[in-house]
Amino acid sequence: MTRFPFGRDILHRFEGNPIITLEDIPFRCNTVFNGTPFKKDDTYYLLIRIEGQQGYSYFALAESKDGLRFSVHPEPVMQPAKSGPFAKYEALGIEDPRLTELDGTYYVMYTAYSTYGARIALAKTEDFHSYERIALVSEPGNKDGMLFPEKINGEYVRFDRPIGKDCGSIWISYSKNLYDWGRSEVVMQPRAGYWDSYRIGASVPPIKTNHGWLEIYHGVRMNPSGPIYKIGTVLLDLEEPHRVVARMEEPCLSPRENYERIGDVGNVVFACGAIVEDNGEIKVYYGSADTHICVATCSFDTLIAKTLEGTT
Repeated sequence: MTRFPFGRDILHRFEGNPIITLEDIPFRCNTVFNGTPFKKDDTYYLLIRIEGQQGYSYFALAESKDGLRFSVHPEPVMQPAKSGPFAKYEALGIEDPRLTELDGTYYVMYTAYSTYGARIALAKTEDFHSYERIALVSEPGNKDGMLFPEKINGEYVRFDRPIGKDCGSIWISYSKNLYDWGRSEVVMQPRAGYWDSYRIGASVPPIKTNHGWLEIYHGVRMNPSGPIYKIGTVLLDLEEPHRVVARMEEPCLSPRENYERIGDVGNVVFACGAIVEDNGEIKVYYGSADTHICVATCSFDTLIAKTLEGTT
């Protein structure tokens, strides 16, 4: 029987996936997922979300020399605040960090979770081991926040995903000082009849290219068996990042493997960061089934070309 190679995905899974699992964590926990990567000099870092046995989430740090084989530090590096103004908004955990280097500072946007709902919070770090909280930067009902890696027209820029009428779309906001955000407007919405028809959200801090800002995002489609999370891409105008240049019609990664289909939340591939290598390859890190961390790769030029084939 003839089999055709183009039936799979644009992103190619690392044969050693998953790269971080529960068994790789040197302390007791429930699961690991959604780590934000960063490469500094010759070292890869992953700030990863850990769900503890008690049920709430916190962050741990992993390191690697090749971006594929990681070792996790023996203790968590950031826990929910126990006192001060952040404490009551982090009472149920801190989730889904997204790390961006901007003007020589490493910023982490993350979700503060409590009985009041989800809020976006901002912290910074110099060494990836200790974190200084800066501000709570959104109202409740908002998450998937991440900073652009440079200012645009003198302002900080972020993506986020507020929920309105049960619809999750990607929004953009601006700030002069990282504390006060405004001029918010919707960038992209779910598409009826597509793989991202139910809900979408930004996943990876935007990557600057000659064709625009590349955003790797997650999209959800509801099926009778429940939601299915996939990964897609969009290019946005460099000077007007609210304007879509091209949006890939098909997903570039879908849950197919057992480690993507079976876990705490099944049928999930959830991008959480990417690194563009000097050899032209892009490594996309993603959480699978809310239980593992994985990586997939392809030519960066191929990913851009496939995105440009899409629609506005």
